[in-house]
Amino acid sequence: MATKKKLTHLDDKGAARMVDVSEKPVTSRSATAEGRITMKAATLKLILDDGLKKGNALEVARLAGIMAAKKTSDLIPLCHPLAISKVELELRPDRKANAVDVEATVKVSGQTGVEMEALTAVSVACLTLYDMAKAVDRGMTIGDIRLTRKSGGKSGDYEAN
Repeated sequence: MATKKKLTHLDDKGAARMVDVSEKPVTSRSATAEGRITMKAATLKLILDDGLKKGNALEVARLAGIMAAKKTSDLIPLCHPLAISKVELELRPDRKANAVDVEATVKVSGQTGVEMEALTAVSVACLTLYDMAKAVDRGMTIGDIRLTRKSGGKSGDYEAN
């Protein structure tokens, strides 16, 4: 019989709470997430040719993703503020799919993981690309945002299929 897991962000009465991680050991932790923004071919060409009026969309999106990872605890309720040691974003244009694939890796030495920081970085980088190009393409879609890897902590390593 499957064991029912208890949600750690709820107390015995069902009230929301921040998990106490003070007794957990400090360990090296990392997480990688990915996502994609799909657009018209002409929009991708403008982005790649640095032809948008707002500036270099890929670099602005990279900076926005880094900033978002650092601000995750301000955006996601009950998320612990962390002293992040590294945020790296890769933005890979896919001309065949008229898309930009975004991957974020976040690292910390701490008592809790950085999955939410990696997911937030990807989400905000994609949203920034949308904002930078919305004047020419309001039909862009953002999707496939997911955790692809994590390491460290009590739950161990994870790798998506």
